[in-house]
Formats: sequence, C-alpha cells, structure tokens
Amino acid sequence: MTNGLDHATLKEKQRAIRGGFPETMGLRAHRALSWIGRAEQCGEDHDGRFIFLWIAFNAAYADEREFQAIALGERAAFADYFGRLVEFDNEQRIYKALWQQFSGPVRLLMENRYVFNPFWQYHNGIAGFENWEDRFTTSARSFAAAFQSGDSARVLSFVFDRLYVLRNQLVHGGATWNSGVNRAQVRDGAGILAFLMPVFIDIMMDHPHENWGRPFYPVVE
Repeated sequence: MTNGLDHATLKEKQRAIRGGFPETMGLRAHRALSWIGRAEQCGEDHDGRFIFLWIAFNAAYADEREFQAIALGERAAFADYFGRLVEFDNEQRIYKALWQQFSGPVRLLMENRYVFNPFWQYHNGIAGFENWEDRFTTSARSFAAAFQSGDSARVLSFVFDRLYVLRNQLVHGGATWNSGVNRAQVRDGAGILAFLMPVFIDIMMDHPHENWGRPFYPVVE
C-alpha cells in the first residue's frame, strides 16, 4: 500500500525547505529519512524492514526526557508524540490510514496475544500477571471504544504498544529471522510502519518549529 510518499519524494522536500528548520528538527528529519530509505531496500525481508522503520520512528520521536526521567516511560512519550501528530494532521491522513487502509491488520494485531506484553510477563513467571487474559479483554474493549470514536491518537498508542512488543522480540533475539511462527504480525507491522512513518515525517516537516523534542545524541565534533 502506498501513500505517495517514498524516501526520494520526502528527501526532495527536505532539501527544499531544510534551510528553515531548527537544528534539532533538521537532525531528526535527516536521520529518520535515512532509515526510511534503508527500509525501502529490504524488499520481502519483513524483519529487516520492520527494524529499520522502528529506528526511523525512534529518530523521529525520541526525546532527551526519556533518558533523563525514566519514569516518563515509553508509553507516555508515545502518547505525547501521537497527540501532536494528529493535531497537525490537517488532511487526516493518519485517520484515513487507520480506518480505511489498515483497519484489518490493526484489528488482527490487537487480537494477537503474542504481541501483548502481560501475556509474556505471565509466561515468564512474573508475579501479578496471572490475570493477563482479563487485561487482554479490557485492552481490546478500550481499543474498540477508541477506534469507534475516531480517537486517532489513542488508537496509535494501542497499536504502537503492540508493535513495541514485536520490536522487543526482534531486537532482543526473541525471534528467528524469517520465522514462519510470527510472519503475519511482522509483515503487517512492517506494512503499518511503512505507511505511517513517511506521513509522520511529512507532518513534522510541515511544522518544523513545533516542539518535537531534542535528540539525545546530537552531532558532536
């Protein structure tokens, strides 16, 4: 599925307007676009494509607050970032993607217990997660309510909560490359990211002076 935004198109736009970017925004766009370009080279390697697109996501959203105040947590940082993206998404591209093009893959992702973190907490013997099934049901209901009400930012938070578990499985060696066990979620996850990440960067470049946070790893000579 395509949104008309590929690395070449976004890079051309970035070169044309980057002179007006604040330094932090210029660095974010440059880094994120480089990883989107690398992901495009993966072809049918969905594992590689997912990982490279997740790096692009990190380059786009990660704020130094994450490293200074761990209590903020990934989920809160996600929610803040998604809220700003949806606010500035004047053409409702995120909404249309979630409700029209990816409603099926998104629902399948939410119904998949293997990308639900409490499921793995329970199976690893961590106390307090014996009720993971109740949590799973509650999460599904909350997601359905957000989906039906058109709350794009909350839906994104739910989706990326699941994708984050998938990211952990791949990056921390909890999966086999090109495994037949988790193909559907990796393929769908890569597809969702491949559509959304260019849209995220495009929105950010259209609003470069908004507070998108400071990269923790600036270029240091």
